[in-house]
Amino acid sequence: MVTPDSIERDFTLLTAVARYEQLRTRDALAPAFDATSDDDQPYDAEAAPLTRDEALELLALGELIARKAAYGRQLGVRTARATGASWSQIGGALGTSKQSAWETHTRWIDEQAAQQDSDDGWPDAARTPAGV
Repeated sequence: MVTPDSIERDFTLLTAVARYEQLRTRDALAPAFDATSDDDQPYDAEAAPLTRDEALELLALGELIARKAAYGRQLGVRTARATGASWSQIGGALGTSKQSAWETHTRWIDEQAAQQDSDDGWPDAARTPAGV
């Protein structure tokens, strides 16, 4: 079964978006699935409804894209802080308050630290958000 974890190594954000768009477009353009239809007309392969595996792949890709985008967002916040951006500026760039931006980033740092919670080389300084 396709899961976000099982396909993570196979896709970059760009390739995941491309495959997602391919499936989503085909799904949007395909005729409605009607199991009771007596119409045995063959579908054009490019307009055929998604198979169950493709529908599950579409869902997994959507989740993978969300995860990768969220990770990239937090790396962007880290970079913005490192270049001297204030939390107010970061909040503005994200369309949120400085408090929300800071809390979200702090929570992300804590989650990353928890995932790496062992003696695997994470220095204590890396676990503290910039500007805290």
